[in-house]
Amino acid sequence: MTDTKEPKMSETFRHPKRHRILVVCLGNHNRSPLAAAVLAHIGGEKVEVRSAGLRERHVGGPAHSNAIRAAEGAGYDIRDHRAVKVNRRMLDWADAVLAMDRVVLAELKTMTDGTPAAGKVDLYISGEDVPDPWESDYTAYQVCVDTIQAGAVRHVLDLEN
Repeated sequence: MTDTKEPKMSETFRHPKRHRILVVCLGNHNRSPLAAAVLAHIGGEKVEVRSAGLRERHVGGPAHSNAIRAAEGAGYDIRDHRAVKVNRRMLDWADAVLAMDRVVLAELKTMTDGTPAAGKVDLYISGEDVPDPWESDYTAYQVCVDTIQAGAVRHVLDLEN
């Protein structure tokens, strides 16, 4: 008698795991919702992207109106975005935690010090800050979208294989 093991249904129809990316800025009001939309668009089915902020000021509120407008101008829709504050569960969930600037990076490193999430934290653009358009004119939001788009490819390039 031969031992033939039948595959379990979960093994037979298992979908490849999506790469989980968490993008973090200060308020989850401008940069991180924009970056999440760009990464989700570029990464497609290979990624699951969420965004959050370090501060509570905008929690529950939409993205800034200029961020929504700049996103739409570039082909992204963030109208349904609602700001959330980053928490330990989100950090544990993510495969990569991307900080929009060095200030956010430093705070995330403090939050994750001594935890498995510590090795996941990095800048969105290596060695550079994504400028915060807060309290700037619409043009600054357009520049922010362009900067985010230029920096996105490196986060999904390795997922091609």
